[in-house]
Amino acid sequence: MQNERVSVAVAMSGGVDSSVAAALLKQQGYAVTGITMRLPSYASDARAAAPCCGARGIEDARRVAGALGIPFYELDLRSYFRQTVIADFCRAYGEGRTPNPCARCNEWIKFGKLLDRARELGAEFLATGHYVRKAWDERAGRAILRRGKGDDDQSYFLFGLTQEQLRHALFPLGEHGKDEVREIARRMNLAVHRKPGSQDLCFLPDGDYREFLRAECPDAFRPGPIVHVSGKKLGQHNGIGNYTVGQRRGLGVAHAEPLYVVGFRQAENAVVVGERQHVLRDEVIVEEVNWLSVAPPRRSVEVTVKIRYNHPGAKARLVPEGGRRGRVAFAEPQEAPCPGQAAVFYRGTELLGGGTIAASLNGRED
Repeated sequence: MQNERVSVAVAMSGGVDSSVAAALLKQQGYAVTGITMRLPSYASDARAAAPCCGARGIEDARRVAGALGIPFYELDLRSYFRQTVIADFCRAYGEGRTPNPCARCNEWIKFGKLLDRARELGAEFLATGHYVRKAWDERAGRAILRRGKGDDDQSYFLFGLTQEQLRHALFPLGEHGKDEVREIARRMNLAVHRKPGSQDLCFLPDGDYREFLRAECPDAFRPGPIVHVSGKKLGQHNGIGNYTVGQRRGLGVAHAEPLYVVGFRQAENAVVVGERQHVLRDEVIVEEVNWLSVAPPRRSVEVTVKIRYNHPGAKARLVPEGGRRGRVAFAEPQEAPCPGQAAVFYRGTELLGGGTIAASLNGRED
């Protein structure tokens, strides 16, 4: 077979997606090696609860690799994960930002340390179970990333990759959907075909990130005032780590109209709230912009922007501002873009790039 001399390491988490990715690549004739990373888990019962990259996930991955008859390696990245993804997660919440640890993990861990280890093992590519599609632009001489099929698309989390990382990446599930992948796993008799997918952060399978933050970064839980955009003090909060921009429930203050978290005043340790019109934004400032499928544009470009993973996307004009900064002007106001979250730029199905929301602006009269 034409692929038999191509060595691919598959990032195996023990879940159905990466297991099927490994099985499909072997079926296609690649020389497949399974590789997994051990990450910290802060679950009350790490062995029972962690769906991936903990003890249970590694055991499941090892079992699938054995059934497929492929070599299997484990890489302990717990310390590095704490120094990078966890530290970034805590710092962001302490600053009143809403971080995106999955994007950081892909950038620094999976396609950083894990890809490096795969290359050391002699693999030309690192494959993952992401629902995205990779292509090659002959004219530009660049690898490009496209959305996966339908609602299963996970391209949003991969905007931070470099061209070098993308060139050495494979995504075997790009033309499949989740239900189809489960059926493939069942037909192949993979033991994980009924295993539920991860719904929470991989290092917090219990889902209670605020308890985690209280233990890891207590400074984010200093009491302070809740202030209306008009300047009126409405109550007291028990730490800005308990709030995100756009949050409506759990504010603990009475008001004639529903209130939303509008932002934070760090110097005063204040949570600022307002009515719905106060969370509608015309523009966002984006920093740490990474252009993946295209070279950095020199002038404004028309794009579709997703400001959170489950956001449908909004038409906008992106204006480069020098360095790795840009200004995104939406065609229609968007609700609650959160500083710290990713703004990811698309042109049709092609992911152009993305960055981190630094601030949001409202040019309309309230």
